[in-house]
Amino acid sequence: MQLFFHQNIQDSTFHLDAEESRHLIKVLRKQQGDRVNFTDGKGCLFECTIIDPNPKKANIQIDQRLFTPEDDYYIHLAISPTKNSERMEWMVEKLTEIGVHEITFMESEHSERSKLKLDRLEKKIIAACKQSLKTRVPKLNPVTPMIELVQNKKFDEYQRFIAYVDKENDQHLFEKIEKDRAYLILIGPEGDFSQQELQLAFDHIFHPCSLGKSRLRSETAGVAAVHTIQLVNSLPNI
Repeated sequence: MQLFFHQNIQDSTFHLDAEESRHLIKVLRKQQGDRVNFTDGKGCLFECTIIDPNPKKANIQIDQRLFTPEDDYYIHLAISPTKNSERMEWMVEKLTEIGVHEITFMESEHSERSKLKLDRLEKKIIAACKQSLKTRVPKLNPVTPMIELVQNKKFDEYQRFIAYVDKENDQHLFEKIEKDRAYLILIGPEGDFSQQELQLAFDHIFHPCSLGKSRLRSETAGVAAVHTIQLVNSLPNI
């Protein structure tokens, strides 16, 4: 199945912009009467038919709407961005494919970057949703100071973690996850968190956790953390 994206689908028919129309009609050679699948990124899958294969403004008819229920859990990853923007693009792509619900870029003491091209990252996320057949687009937040995240009361009901490398921090995230919860996990920069930042997190009931014995790049740690949480929530109840 191929999945296409259109943000505002409200009526029984809708038009594609010139870029999407060209891709659908000229590149993929779709014709009048062909069946295509669209999502609005909000959980809906639309089974559609092309009624006008105009390469500049294709017209699409909705035949059936299917709704994907939300997960019983919610994964929010907060991570310090790296200098290399391509690594951040790779990360959001893989996080989307694995299944993250929200990403916040976090400013910490050793952060390497304070500004990001969020519009470009959004495009990477949407492309990853289409590739992995996901009907929900993860929420992407701008750079936020760590202290604001840690002190935000809306996370009081979340299971909260801070991942860092230390020989005394040897309990893996896998061992600490409780199924069907909302989670917030903090991943620091290449230089890791400072001692003051660790203490701040501990004071606000963030649980220390390990992602394994290796020292991981920030973007690798983010992918490992989200995959671990997904894995625990996919396991059958015993």
